[in-house]
Amino acid sequence: MAELIAVDWGTSSLRGARLDDSGKVLGERSAPLGILNVPNGDFAGVFEAQFADWMTGGARCLISGMAGSRQGWAEAPYVACPAGPDELSSQLHWIERDRIALVPGLSDTQGDVPDVMRGEEVQIFGAMRLAGLADGLFVLPGTHSKWAVVRRGKITGFRTFMTGEVYGLLAGHSILARTLDADAPLDEAAFRRGVARAGEGEGLLHNTFGVRALGLFGRLSPAESASYLSGLLIGEELGGQELPASGEVIVIGASALVARYALALGARAAKVRTFGAEATWAGLMSVARERKP
Repeated sequence: MAELIAVDWGTSSLRGARLDDSGKVLGERSAPLGILNVPNGDFAGVFEAQFADWMTGGARCLISGMAGSRQGWAEAPYVACPAGPDELSSQLHWIERDRIALVPGLSDTQGDVPDVMRGEEVQIFGAMRLAGLADGLFVLPGTHSKWAVVRRGKITGFRTFMTGEVYGLLAGHSILARTLDADAPLDEAAFRRGVARAGEGEGLLHNTFGVRALGLFGRLSPAESASYLSGLLIGEELGGQELPASGEVIVIGASALVARYALALGARAAKVRTFGAEATWAGLMSVARERKP
């Protein structure tokens, strides 16, 4: 297989890696050119400016993430669960045949309500490859956190939680913004306290007001309040999850956020393995290897 140019094109950033036929990373680059920051919607121009020098010698490019959304370069339809790398590979949306393709996202349904992901499915398949797993529970923290179940190499279902977005709204645009320091570093003790409080059954709407009351009575500083609120929200998210019998959970994402989820999961005696950007590159390589001639 020729070199693979693996690209993760999200809402706020653009990242790429050049991989040889074994999946080894030969180079990486990034730019603050997410789909919302593409000048005049010129996706082709941005792609050429960032990666033209890599697209030589028969190299192919696979692009995951929001570039395949309705607001992106072109819309790549969702693939329904259960799905693995082979299903994604068979539904690639080609920008230029056999040269540049968008990887579709996944869809799932709980009851009569649909759920979707774009980009996270590739990270999950990459983590599976790196960890040597065909089954497991995978968590992808973020603005919209994903919890996905994998069985026999396929994502069988997933659920999305607006944890990061709700934290941003509460910390920046509610009355809590007056009593907490959203830029403060993590206070582990306050965070653990919030996680524990979330498990006491009082409910998120009540517990979030408690952040203000604890501050008013001097029982939480502004810095501690931010970590406590984070613990409340992540603890609420974890409260509805059934952990696997093995106790192992795979967490994929940015190191600072992954660390918070590892702390919260540790409070439930879970064994946590973590992955970062390498999961994206390995996942796109997995999809590329399933590509039929």
